[in-house]
Amino acid sequence: MLDFATRGRLLPLLTSRRNASRAYSLSALTSFPNAMPHVLIVDDDPSTRDALAAIIAEDGLTTATAGDLREARIQLVRQMPDVVFTDLKLPDGTGVDLFEDLDPRSGVEFVVITGHATVESAVSALKMGAADYLVKPINMQRVKAILARLPRAGDLKAEIGTLRGELRRMGRFGLMLGNSAVMQQVYDQISRVAPTAASVMLVGESGTGKEVAAQTLHQLSLRRKHAFLAVNCGAISPNLIESEMFGHERGAFTGADRQHKGYFERANGGTLFLDEITEMPIELQVKLLRVLETGMFMRVGTTKEIETDVRLIAATNRDPEQAVLEGKLRLDLYHRLNVFPISLPPLRERGKDVELLAQSFLDELNEQHGTKKHFPPAVREMLLSYPWPGNVRELKNYVQRAHIMSGTDSDSTATVPLQISLSKPTAGTAITIPFGTSLAEADRQLILATLEQCGGVKTRAAEILGISLKTLYNRLVEYGNDAGRAEGDDVSDEPQALGKADA
Repeated sequence: MLDFATRGRLLPLLTSRRNASRAYSLSALTSFPNAMPHVLIVDDDPSTRDALAAIIAEDGLTTATAGDLREARIQLVRQMPDVVFTDLKLPDGTGVDLFEDLDPRSGVEFVVITGHATVESAVSALKMGAADYLVKPINMQRVKAILARLPRAGDLKAEIGTLRGELRRMGRFGLMLGNSAVMQQVYDQISRVAPTAASVMLVGESGTGKEVAAQTLHQLSLRRKHAFLAVNCGAISPNLIESEMFGHERGAFTGADRQHKGYFERANGGTLFLDEITEMPIELQVKLLRVLETGMFMRVGTTKEIETDVRLIAATNRDPEQAVLEGKLRLDLYHRLNVFPISLPPLRERGKDVELLAQSFLDELNEQHGTKKHFPPAVREMLLSYPWPGNVRELKNYVQRAHIMSGTDSDSTATVPLQISLSKPTAGTAITIPFGTSLAEADRQLILATLEQCGGVKTRAAEILGISLKTLYNRLVEYGNDAGRAEGDDVSDEPQALGKADA
């Protein structure tokens, strides 16, 4: 055990992590309200684990135990602890490795255990952010003393709640922006489901920011240090979508000259966002359901199964239940994905969020171009009166046009007429084509505008235009568009929060 003089010299090393852990970000919302304080015990010695669990339970805390890093990481996914007691030496690594799995601002305190105490190992652990240091055989009175002085979950959640309230009053939540009542409800739902392993179904019109919501969910989850991949299921050729999702082996089909890892393999440990899930071919939905049920998949061209650990977030701009009735979405897959549904409101229902979003877009443009433009009163009035059928995406496009049209000498944006509605296709939606436009150019504008309204979902656009999917692909190649784009839409449909989302 370290003497008081040594502890005094080491105490300043705690400062950086302690300060960081007090700056609790929204990423610290990792358990449900009113939960008991929770402790994770990581040690390869069963007797040590059992003894610690017993003494900690007497103090009114819940516990989970693990004998190695792999088990510890599984426990971290199941429930975020308030305190971690970990042995320095483990069968598959060191206790220090767990530090790298958690954001230092998460508020989780680490207590390091070892059977071989040295000042050097203490310095190393404390530099990494350990709150204290125990030597085997463990003095259980010291364990009680450590637990007594560590912050309890209720205190942490109170601080987190205060910060969350302040950020919400500013209209910011993760990567999302808006302080209307309907968005506050969305934030509440995301806060509750983010730290769990539940699948989420996001439903909302095109342009409402479903991918931004999915990214926020990911950043508030235990998977935030791993990959977030977005896939637009309607933007991938039906002939390639299985290969894109699950990967393929070399020689699996003509043109497969090398092994390719699919989205499920590349997103392992992280989050996979499946946008426009109702546009996924039915035969592939069967394979997706199997992955959800077994956690296993096979690359195209092999029978070897690969294990994957991916959280799925699905999204659609259709009514998912109607999509089931129409045969667009399998009922069993719908039930597996719809564990926690979240409905994103259209911009017309978000009140003054329109001004908040527009100003944020303009601020970004001013910063990018070194300008100081502002919205004149006429533009602000128009922003609030227009219904924005294309939602946040349409608003962003409008602000960009207004910024460009105002010229370099003006300090205010131009009042640009709203001639083209970028809404999802509905009766009455129209585009304005000037007199004298060639038939080929009018055709091009109509196809591209329809595709944009459909959020890049080519199957939906082809259906609305009354042409085959092959014809649409050929036209897009002719226009120079990337017909094979597999990723989802630009995540910047909503403005990014200032700084990092978890800062």
